[in-house]
Amino acid sequence: MSDPAYEAISKARRQAGSGNPKGAVQTLEAYLATDPHNTKPRLELARIAIYDLDDMEYGLMQLDIVQDLEPDNKDALKAAVTVMSKHKKYNKETAEKFERLLSMESSAELYNLYAKFLRRQMADFKKAGEYYEKALVLSPNDYDIHQNYAVLLLNDLRDYEKARRELEYLLSVKPHDPVLKKNYDRLMKQKFDKNGNLKKPIFGFRR
Repeated sequence: MSDPAYEAISKARRQAGSGNPKGAVQTLEAYLATDPHNTKPRLELARIAIYDLDDMEYGLMQLDIVQDLEPDNKDALKAAVTVMSKHKKYNKETAEKFERLLSMESSAELYNLYAKFLRRQMADFKKAGEYYEKALVLSPNDYDIHQNYAVLLLNDLRDYEKARRELEYLLSVKPHDPVLKKNYDRLMKQKFDKNGNLKKPIFGFRR
């Protein structure tokens, strides 16, 4: 037996993949006119609208409809925060959606995404660090999370001991990366003495 929703999604993906996102949107809209409560084709419509048609507002509207139909739909929430977390105007709504997601799921992927949002949009560097650490507990070998955490430690938290450890981990994975080596060498030269100890501030001592 054929599945009309699956067929509509498959057709729309082919259309989007061949450079016809408007046709893909029309295909899914036509199907949803007959089955408006089906969230799978609506999620696909949102994805194509955002990433292929470059119509973020329309895509987010579709995700809102999915969340109205299924308030605990994690796919819709994740899709929404992934897009909205890049735009400061959505900060309040994005934070609320993250709170809902965090109450439903504990994953390195989600913690990493939340930490990036906290750093870039909310400037809550301390909390961002906490969530990067939570992410690394769940996924200790994730290079991208280590890299994101290293940037936070170096540029925002200025915790040079931890930054050193993160850069050393990154170099153990990519020992010939010239940018990593340059950042590590600069850190060691500027912040550590010849014995590898953290330098004291020029004015006064660390408390």
